[in-house]
Amino acid sequence: MLRTTKTSLTALAVALATPALVATPAFAQDAESAEAAPLDDLVDQVAIPYTQFELDNGLTVIVHEDRKAPIVGVAVWYNVGSKDEPKGETGFAHLFEHLMFNGSENAPNDYFQYLQEMGATDYNGTTNFDRTNYFQTVPTGALDRALWLESDRMGYLLGAITQEKLDNQRGVVQNEKRQGDNQPGGLVFYEIIKALYPEGHPYDHNVIGSMADLDAATLDTVQKWFRDNYGPNNATLVLAGDISAAEAKPLVEKYFGAIPRGPVNNPAEADVPVLKQDIRKVMKDQVAATSIDKYYSVPGITDRDLTALSVGAQILGGLSSSRLDNALVRDEKLAISVNAGNYAFQRVGILDVGATVKPGVDPAVVEKRLNEILADFIENGPTEDEVRRAATSNLAGTIRGLEQVGGFGGKAVTLAQGEVLAGDPGFFERQMNILATLTPGEVKAAMQKWMTRPAMTLVLEPGEREGEYEEAASVGASDDAAEEAAPAASEITVTKVRPAPEISQLTALDFPDVTEAALPNGIKVYYAQRDTVPATRVTISFDAGSAADPLDKRGLEGMTLGLMEEGTTSLNSRELAEAQERLGANISTGGGVDRSSFTLSSLSANLEPSLELLADVVRNPAFDPQELERVRTQTVTSIQQALKSPSGMAYYVATPLVYGKDNPYGGSGTVESVGALTRDDLVNFKQTWLRPDNATIFVVSNLSLDEVMPDLTEAFGNWSAPATPKGKKDFSSLATVPESARIVLVNRPNSPQSFIVGGEITPFSSSDESIVDLTNANNALGGNFLARLNMNLRETKGWSYGVRGAPRLDENAVAYFIQAPVQADRTGDALAEMIREVDEFVTTRGVTEEELTRNVNNEIRQLPGQFETSGAVLGAMQRNVMLDRPMDYYETLADKYRAQTAESLNAAARKAINPDGFVWVVVGDAEKVRPQLDQLGLPVETIEVE
Repeated sequence: MLRTTKTSLTALAVALATPALVATPAFAQDAESAEAAPLDDLVDQVAIPYTQFELDNGLTVIVHEDRKAPIVGVAVWYNVGSKDEPKGETGFAHLFEHLMFNGSENAPNDYFQYLQEMGATDYNGTTNFDRTNYFQTVPTGALDRALWLESDRMGYLLGAITQEKLDNQRGVVQNEKRQGDNQPGGLVFYEIIKALYPEGHPYDHNVIGSMADLDAATLDTVQKWFRDNYGPNNATLVLAGDISAAEAKPLVEKYFGAIPRGPVNNPAEADVPVLKQDIRKVMKDQVAATSIDKYYSVPGITDRDLTALSVGAQILGGLSSSRLDNALVRDEKLAISVNAGNYAFQRVGILDVGATVKPGVDPAVVEKRLNEILADFIENGPTEDEVRRAATSNLAGTIRGLEQVGGFGGKAVTLAQGEVLAGDPGFFERQMNILATLTPGEVKAAMQKWMTRPAMTLVLEPGEREGEYEEAASVGASDDAAEEAAPAASEITVTKVRPAPEISQLTALDFPDVTEAALPNGIKVYYAQRDTVPATRVTISFDAGSAADPLDKRGLEGMTLGLMEEGTTSLNSRELAEAQERLGANISTGGGVDRSSFTLSSLSANLEPSLELLADVVRNPAFDPQELERVRTQTVTSIQQALKSPSGMAYYVATPLVYGKDNPYGGSGTVESVGALTRDDLVNFKQTWLRPDNATIFVVSNLSLDEVMPDLTEAFGNWSAPATPKGKKDFSSLATVPESARIVLVNRPNSPQSFIVGGEITPFSSSDESIVDLTNANNALGGNFLARLNMNLRETKGWSYGVRGAPRLDENAVAYFIQAPVQADRTGDALAEMIREVDEFVTTRGVTEEELTRNVNNEIRQLPGQFETSGAVLGAMQRNVMLDRPMDYYETLADKYRAQTAESLNAAARKAINPDGFVWVVVGDAEKVRPQLDQLGLPVETIEVE
């Protein structure tokens, strides 16, 4: 059968047109009356044209043609998830997702090897309650290879599943579970599921499953799981990008057509449970502040109430101007943050509304007010303006997301999700049509229907966790017992030989041409045109960053940028949020250690008023004293929370040890430093650093430069620099590499995993010509999935969910870091392996010819896919300017990679990495971990972090 839709993105540029607003104090009044085009006009233009057909074996195929780049997004969705798991087999769907990356009969090696050979980008696999999916974006010339690879694991996998692979991936998944459980609040979702869904309900268990069920998985049970669920008639293949349906059909038939049908999983029917009465649960964990959340059982994605409930949740606590934000955070200052969201699955959903209590406030007061606001909203419903702002924000986000063909989001996922979960690839269009016509009355009715039922309230308080972790049977077993239990090597059985197709000639990267211009006041403008979607991104970047903080005022830059988002001299924080929502615009701050930036993401039709809004934020911040205290409390709490997480603690300790505590890169804001900042400090920082003579503007738009420049000139062209001197950073202090490595152990009791960070400063600068050699050499050691550190600790030993190492390329220093979360009982063994791998890499076992070939091919072939989106182009332009590179830098990389040799890569690695220069920071349970570390022959210091 063949079905083709005929909708398109034509004329989207005229959507959401808004009358011009002026960047003066009058903006406050104009923002209230700004009118966007009717939402249904916008929805008419938002579509993903597709063709759908089905093979004789039942495989559903959907093709979307998008010729913007020589890449194709490939997505395979299987109609099976954790809700389909029988009792005793929880976690099997997710475990099988891992096994399907471990090789098939004709592609027996790790699938990441084949993906890198193709130059794939945006590749991964995920499992949730309802489906399992695999996706990659590949160069057009590698599409045959990608289809061969996906079809081999669909039809020819079982002969490659060995006991060794099962045992290894079981260990990896159990470490993934430990990693999640080890986070502050990591045990909360288990309690939510247990409360909302009775035993026997399809959604009554977490996707990752239980340790006991994972321990019990056998080759027979996992092979049966595959036979029952992974046939072509239980799958959907989506191709989105540089391909037509006519081109796709013979290719799909060639690679998938011979795979026989299998059983079809009919997703379990599941009602929306109704609690008999309200449930209340109080938990303690390593959190900085108490949070209160209410959870409601609501319907799944195909229910019409879905959109109404989602919009209602946004209005309650999702929008920046939400009711809970305005009442609890801005006006009454009882909470430091609020949240609300509707998390919809196929059959059911969970609507969450909550608040994080401001330290020093009685949580009972916050909970009472939360319930009062909820009750009022449910009884009276939202206003027309609130519904419109929520809908406009949603649609603007959808438009921006349509730029990507694959990855975790984008067009392939949108089509696949609609087909698998709703039986309609165009399901998103139905949702948007509802969104465009949604009324306040419908939102009110949905809230009254679903949110007047009994709910679960969960209070998470600071404190030590109570109870024990569920642990795997392998932990605690002796090494001798583990060796005795290890199976003999298994042979891979090939049922049908299917040679891999050749990768065709690939198209080289064509980075967009970048034009330089200047505003009347001298601000440089770098512009690139991308016309895939009618959207514009503008960044105004200042040579500042957190490195501009005085040593005794660390956190100043972050606080300054935070306050600038909270109101101008003409718009308070609420009005500023509402103005962005009406325009479908988003203004965010960031930039990192070297730059401070403000980025506007705007619909091009609304660029002029959106730029005026950005200019108001950048040029006219109010620095309201009351907002200062609110943001200070939020910032202090976020610092305290970061020091509760394993990774946050590790980098807090490691950073000053690597860079030196007096280096601008050597620290971040503390409770004390942020607590001492004054309004004058913020004003002085802006005057010193965030000024036109320290600014650069970057633009990526579907509009021409001639169309953009008048709006930029109006917004920023008459901005004059203050008389005060411009800021200057001092990098004269930099840590020296120590003579010998050492270990700092940070005690975090009751941790099922340890988090390891190793770091050292290198003699490189980010402008060194050979930095490309260092980064590609690192691809063999720690830079990607196939790197030695990850393959050893994850894919061979199963002690970690993932290990990475990489140089950090800052403007004024290059450091090298390795990080690894590892199971607690293997902390010493894992660190010993990491030290050995690093030492061998720079002495006796450098980059091999096989690694060189694989990594050079991967780097070259993935270049076109790396710059698919305007956001990626915008980021590359900023990096080029910061690191003093030419704008065609990325187009020159292919030749640089081709010129690399094993010798050149090894020379760069040996120059940068000194095995004796590392400081290793380990965050874990000192009682369990210290004896392991004492065996390594390095000095060990145990500390506590408050």
